[in-house]
Amino acid sequence: MLRSTLAQQGTPVYSVAWGPDSEKVLYTAGKQLIIKPLQPNAKVLQWKAHDGIILKVDWNSVNDLILSAGEDCKYKVWDSYGRLLYSSQPHEHPITSVAWAPDGELFAIGSFHTLRLCDKTGWSYALEKPSTGSIFNIAWSIDGTQIAGACGNGHVVFAHVVEQRWEWKNFQVTLTKRRTMQVRNVLNDAVDLLEFRDRVIKASLNYAHLVVSTSLQCYVFSTKNWNTPLIFDLKEGTVSLILQAERHFLLVDGGGIYLYSYEGRFISSPKFPGMRTDILNAQTVSLSNDTIAIKDKADEKIIFLFEASTGKPLGDGKLLSHKSEILEIALDQKGLTNDRKIAFIDKNRDLYITSVKRFGKEEQIVKLGTMVHTLAWSDTCNILCGLQDTRFTVWYYPNTVYVDRDILPKTLYEKDASEFSKNPHIVSFVGNQVTIRRADGSLVHISISPYPAILHEYVSSSKWEDAVRLCRFVKEQTMWACLAAMAVANRDMTTAEIAYAAIGEIDKVQYINSIKDLPSKESKMAHILMFSGNIQEAEIVLLQAGLVYQAIQININLYNWESSK
Repeated sequence: MLRSTLAQQGTPVYSVAWGPDSEKVLYTAGKQLIIKPLQPNAKVLQWKAHDGIILKVDWNSVNDLILSAGEDCKYKVWDSYGRLLYSSQPHEHPITSVAWAPDGELFAIGSFHTLRLCDKTGWSYALEKPSTGSIFNIAWSIDGTQIAGACGNGHVVFAHVVEQRWEWKNFQVTLTKRRTMQVRNVLNDAVDLLEFRDRVIKASLNYAHLVVSTSLQCYVFSTKNWNTPLIFDLKEGTVSLILQAERHFLLVDGGGIYLYSYEGRFISSPKFPGMRTDILNAQTVSLSNDTIAIKDKADEKIIFLFEASTGKPLGDGKLLSHKSEILEIALDQKGLTNDRKIAFIDKNRDLYITSVKRFGKEEQIVKLGTMVHTLAWSDTCNILCGLQDTRFTVWYYPNTVYVDRDILPKTLYEKDASEFSKNPHIVSFVGNQVTIRRADGSLVHISISPYPAILHEYVSSSKWEDAVRLCRFVKEQTMWACLAAMAVANRDMTTAEIAYAAIGEIDKVQYINSIKDLPSKESKMAHILMFSGNIQEAEIVLLQAGLVYQAIQININLYNWESSK
């Protein structure tokens, strides 16, 4: 029964696709693509997409990207605003079918005697030339491992996705067949074959463990011993996402989100209102040893935070809310739970950082950078890297923004990123090596200095003398600047004085000396808080200690007349 007519036009509509939120429809009109909202008065988005008639479109609900293919023999990838992300070279024949894999990581295209598998960014993984005529339609299996194609010669073609590859340190794992993996240790060229009872659906290799989900079971291998995996049954077979942290890993399937230890013990299953697990991916979910962060799809300005051990909302249950829609989130991996930080990129491509622990007071969300396209935390210490406009940037100590924002530029490492071409993506940050995938699919490895990671290690163990010795040995301004911020954050003003002197911040050295001469512990603490810009906290410390005169004097010095009354 016809409910309504969304649009009428003078040209045939060859293809149509629902938007991820089921509130918009994408359809073709000759060479144009049109996004029509269901609301009557909402703005229609229309743009010229191809030089020939558009034959097929698809819109993925996980990554919010649009595929189009036409008689100009090209396929293209667009974002939901109509911006072109990728355009293929012309093929020999018109592209007659396109289809996203359910998880949005891959897509398939069909043409005359042609079936091609591509990455979500557009580059091609594999090309097959079956004698099938034109492939008019492609359908993926719900687990994203198989493809069926409707062919012009009356046949139906079936294909299986194999040769996927995972890498971590000196190990390389390849899915050679549907139920077989090959593990290669590149240090000694040792090869192990892993056989599975059912076909492999998802896998992840990180933190010295390989986690593999098949249609019925989950296998956990240690890189120290590939022969005896830990195996447990899955509640629902189709796992769509695996995330790993040092102590545990996360499985996402159609039924929910589940956290398991590497011994196979079930830990928790976080839940939130309106949860849709089918649209979660590695950009919208993040895992650390004590925290799970999930971006809300209904309101994309909100991040849910959960305790990993219980699955309950973190702290006082308050949500993390931002002023703009959030695109990508990432939790840092090391340090204490109370110091846990989350970094995220919003739709303006600004990078922010904030604390996940929220007890009553509103935590500060601080901007770290602009025009950031992709980010990753190191797995060994809390160093953050990102691709920022035309630069590859490493924030050696992101917490500097909370301690002394003036010296933040001195704690950065920047490198020209023009060699990575358009739309590169950070794949991993392991140790001091960052792996970046370029738009053409090639992998580029960048090594950063190992010294900041050693400095983080010394500071976390309170080895301040070793930290100073390391900075004197390395003789780099970035190291001294990081040490200065770390020392102030940990209230070690003696080390802070040495570090600030090394980077030429004489006024701050003098202020630190004046703090040391203060008579009471409370007034010292208050002035350290003031040094970090926490004026209100400094005032509270002084008032609680009964040092009312000093609290008034602080406000007078800051010309804050209302508070000084």
